[in-house]
Amino acid sequence: MTTVTSPLAGVAIGLSAVPDPVFSGAMVGPGTAVDPVREPIEAVSPVDGIIVSLHPHAFVVVDPDGHGVLTHLGIDTVQLNGEGFELLAAKGDTVERGQALVRWDPAVIEQAGKSPVSPVIALEAAADSLGAVLEEGVVDTATTLFKWK
Repeated sequence: MTTVTSPLAGVAIGLSAVPDPVFSGAMVGPGTAVDPVREPIEAVSPVDGIIVSLHPHAFVVVDPDGHGVLTHLGIDTVQLNGEGFELLAAKGDTVERGQALVRWDPAVIEQAGKSPVSPVIALEAAADSLGAVLEEGVVDTATTLFKWK
């Protein structure tokens, strides 16, 4: 069982509230989303594992059980070409839950016309493989978002 904690401080809102049909329709995988606080913050690893993909706006960490967790910082933020994001780790790094991976400011992203809402996705997971999915309430980087069987 993999416990996935929030990579961000903010409010859990659930995938259905994400303003992007690819995420809200769970086409990438099941999970939830966090509407982050509007201040400069660090996105942290939601699991212990290895960074297999790292972009300024998104990262995937695979845990020892082979579960890949995608954190996508904002919606359509790939269009910003990395502006407003600072990488704090590198692809291939072994990381621990809670380790800072990207520094960014959701308020700046919002001012650029993008949504800072951040999906946290269990890649290639069956919808029924997640338990206790958090879809509301204030979260910090120690809050469990879901458990992956």
